[in-house]
Amino acid sequence: MSNQEAKGAAESGAEQAPAKKKGLPLPIVVGALMAVEGVAVFGVVKMMSAPKQAEASHLAGADDAAQQALVEVPLVEDRFQNMQTGRVWLWDVQIVLKVMSKHEDHVAFVLASREAEMKEGVSMLFRRASHAQLKEPGLETINRQITAYIQQVIGTDAEGHPYVERVMIPRCKGMQVD
Repeated sequence: MSNQEAKGAAESGAEQAPAKKKGLPLPIVVGALMAVEGVAVFGVVKMMSAPKQAEASHLAGADDAAQQALVEVPLVEDRFQNMQTGRVWLWDVQIVLKVMSKHEDHVAFVLASREAEMKEGVSMLFRRASHAQLKEPGLETINRQITAYIQQVIGTDAEGHPYVERVMIPRCKGMQVD
């Protein structure tokens, strides 16, 4: 009987063990899961909103960079005469100005309103230049003279920086005419 009583006690203990072991009530488990989900959603939304602010400041920086970008504005494309050697030389010249895009409108306005004056000034520089200056491989002397003339005519911006960043002479070919 002791074996049977032991078996009976073991069976009744197995049946009673789940009945004695009680878990958390269902509403507490659901509430805890909802709280964890709420924290997770809040964290995801918070992380997703931070890059938009950084992106907005990045776009503002891109706009500022676009204003700082250099653009080319044609100054003159013509033929200028030079007789410094005693012979007539005709120089086929193209001159382009590099300006910041934020100054492009101002420079274009000045060039349009003073076109004849600018063309005359550049023409005088070519007429007065020595043949050696016009034959320089990098055209350093004539470039420096044109840069000084352009900065004198166009001037500087409100911050004291010149409107024209650089003068480029992509074409300067001389031909003896006589």
